[in-house]
Amino acid sequence: MNLLIADDNPQITSILSTYAIKEGYNVTIAVDGFDVLSKVEKTDFDMILLDVMMPKMDGFQVCRQIRTTNNVPIIMITAKGEDYERIMGLDIGADDYIVKPFSPQEVMARIKAIMRRLDGKVTDKKQISLGSLNVDMETYRVFINSSELLLTKKEIELLYTLANNPNRAFSRENLLDQCWGYSYYGDSRTVDSHMTRLRAKVDEIDHPEWSLKTVWGIGYKLETDIKS
Repeated sequence: MNLLIADDNPQITSILSTYAIKEGYNVTIAVDGFDVLSKVEKTDFDMILLDVMMPKMDGFQVCRQIRTTNNVPIIMITAKGEDYERIMGLDIGADDYIVKPFSPQEVMARIKAIMRRLDGKVTDKKQISLGSLNVDMETYRVFINSSELLLTKKEIELLYTLANNPNRAFSRENLLDQCWGYSYYGDSRTVDSHMTRLRAKVDEIDHPEWSLKTVWGIGYKLETDIKS
C-alpha cells in the first residue's frame, strides 16, 4: 500500500514512517500543502495522512483540492480537538480524523480499519442497479442516468449500504458499524456530515424514482417504489 504522510514536523513524520514501514507500507513524505498536491498528481496513493496546520496551504485547502479529482481515503491530523474542526474536515471529504497527541499504534489501527472496510465491500454482490442508480463496488464508481458522480470512498460505501437495502431505515449507529467498523472512534455526527455531502452530490442529477431520506429519530434510508 502506498501511504502519503503529510506533516511539516520531522519528528512526527519519522515516527509514523517507522511504524508504517513495519506494517509493510510504501511511505512518501510531504512537508507542505503544495508538496502534497504535487505528489498526489504523480502517484496513485492508497491512503493519505494529512496534517491540518501545514505551510503554504493548510490541510483543509489541500483536502478540498484533492477531492475535486480524487477519492483516495484521507485521515486528517489536527492539533486541536474542537468539534468545528473535526466536522469541517469530514464535510470537505476527509474519511477520518485524529487529534494530537496520538499514539502511532492508534494511527496504524485507523488505517487498517479503513482499508478493511474498503476490502470488505467487494463481496458477492459487487454491483447494484436500482433504476437510474448504478453502484459498482469493484471499481468504486457510481453512475446516475449514465452520468458518473465523483464521490469519496466513504460516500460510496454509505450509498451502497442504503441502496443494497432499499426502504430499510438505518440508525446512525448501524451505518457507523457498516461503513466505519467496530474500531472507529467517531460518533453519529460523522454519519450526518457524510450524508449531507452525499445527498448534495446525488441531488445534482435528477432521479425521481428514488431518494435519500432522513428518518427522524432513527437515521437514514434510500426510499424507492422500485421492486428489488
